[in-house]
Amino acid sequence: MNEIHDSTGVALVTGASRGLGAVIARALAAAGWPVAVNYRSDAHGADEVVRAIGSAGGTAAAFGADVTDEAAVAALVDEVARRLGPVRVVVANATGPQPEVPVEQLTWQDHLDQLAFFVKSPTLLVRATLPGMRAAGGGRVIQIGSDMVERATPGWSAYVAAKGAQLGLTRTWARELGPSNVTVNLVAPGWIPVERHADTTEEALRGYAAQVPLGRVGRPEDVAAAVCYLASPAAAFVTGQRITVNGGHTI
Repeated sequence: MNEIHDSTGVALVTGASRGLGAVIARALAAAGWPVAVNYRSDAHGADEVVRAIGSAGGTAAAFGADVTDEAAVAALVDEVARRLGPVRVVVANATGPQPEVPVEQLTWQDHLDQLAFFVKSPTLLVRATLPGMRAAGGGRVIQIGSDMVERATPGWSAYVAAKGAQLGLTRTWARELGPSNVTVNLVAPGWIPVERHADTTEEALRGYAAQVPLGRVGRPEDVAAAVCYLASPAAAFVTGQRITVNGGHTI
């Protein structure tokens, strides 16, 4: 099978109960994918996303799981297959706290906290879904990265290191899984304000937008559009790539 997008496939979006993940889940459903809405603790938020998708005529179900835990990821993929169908698209979006830590206070645990979401979790997700993708003739792995790898903002070294490692995984897996018709790509957003940025001042928003060639702050829908493209038949020959969605901020 050379194209992905048929009635046998499901898109699994991790960390989809709110924020960027919720918008990605709704966009994929609007594009015709049955969507597995993963959450860790926000069951209410996940149920709201599922209801919104259903109201718009789409298909979705909520699945609670810690996607940094090996047994939980295996059980999640099995449950999605049982309730919705086999996973053909994985969107590795889940994240945890992202504290700013100056290097003189940086610990190995700070690194591990970020690596758990951006290296361990994608690895577990690919391992769990790959047999089904291969059996079905192919699939898509889409990682959510960050343009912070280029921006190299002081105080964010643990986060940047983990995001850089995530990009390395994307490229290596693209070569390794290409023969199985599994594409692996990464979408790297700039600053996309969501619920957790509710306290951001208008001054900060204007200051950031002034540095962006397109003159505005990014929206979750901008990132979701890139994800939908990579999940679509139009991206069947795109793999190992990083699509930066930041209005040109890091040109």
